Amino acid sequence: MKTTRTDQLLSPALLAKLERMELVSRKVFRGRMKGERKSKRKGQSVEFHDFRHYAPGDDLRLIDWNLYARLDQLFLKLFQEEEDLHFYAMIDASESMNFGNPTKLQVAKQLAAALGYVGLCRADRVSVQALGPPGRHAPVLRGRASLWKMLNYLDEIDSGHNVSLYDGVKDFSNRNSGTGVAVLISDLMDKNGYETALRMLIGRQMDVFVMHVLSPEEIDPPLRGDRRLIDIEDGDAAEVTINTYVLQKYQETVKSFIGSVKTFCAKRSIVYLPVRTETPVETIVTKYLRERGVVR
Repeated sequence: MKTTRTDQLLSPALLAKLERMELVSRKVFRGRMKGERKSKRKGQSVEFHDFRHYAPGDDLRLIDWNLYARLDQLFLKLFQEEEDLHFYAMIDASESMNFGNPTKLQVAKQLAAALGYVGLCRADRVSVQALGPPGRHAPVLRGRASLWKMLNYLDEIDSGHNVSLYDGVKDFSNRNSGTGVAVLISDLMDKNGYETALRMLIGRQMDVFVMHVLSPEEIDPPLRGDRRLIDIEDGDAAEVTINTYVLQKYQETVKSFIGSVKTFCAKRSIVYLPVRTETPVETIVTKYLRERGVVR
């Protein structure tokens, strides 16, 4: 079995900081299980609601020891005024994500791991998954003891699953019926566009965040002279002469593309978060995402 070392994705120093954070949702979702966040719904008191079986990583303080004495089984007490959050992280695993140093896919994995661990530490339900790989469904995780399962799953994600964003999100939607916070981590480089995929998430009443991952070489390519450019996903090729004028037009196109994504997201209450791969993930999560209200 493939083994994952924690510090490949999350350093010990970052783990310690993540444990003190909390995911932020702009919407009110009805939790299915007891969590560590107070419900925003009004008119509810601290009332017993139900029991469920204990799972490793759950808060021992919520175990009903009277039931344990009678049944010799561990049950947790659930209360109405406390709810959990379902956090979904969708990782674009297309071949274009395998670019840069570090690659966009590696940064995407780190971001998903960091946000997923924040959710696990707060007893939220966490589902971190790649878009596209057939037969590789990610488990729904809960409790910080599930960290290793999440890291092992992320470690097995490879690039090359060149499904469209629409097909990937459609497959995700078919396999996940709940609502919650949905974070799409992608370079959004899809010839079929990204719009229909995001509209589908909005239609699911998700609280949607888009983390747009780009490498510095894509924003300001260090290329000059005659080149043969090949699309890494479908093999399309083009012969070009790269000079100052061409680079200027390219940069204008990139700027226009980023601007169009920002506008699309802003009109639909989607939080748009540009991410450059040269920025340390610790800085992105503990500073940038906190400033943008993704975590607190």
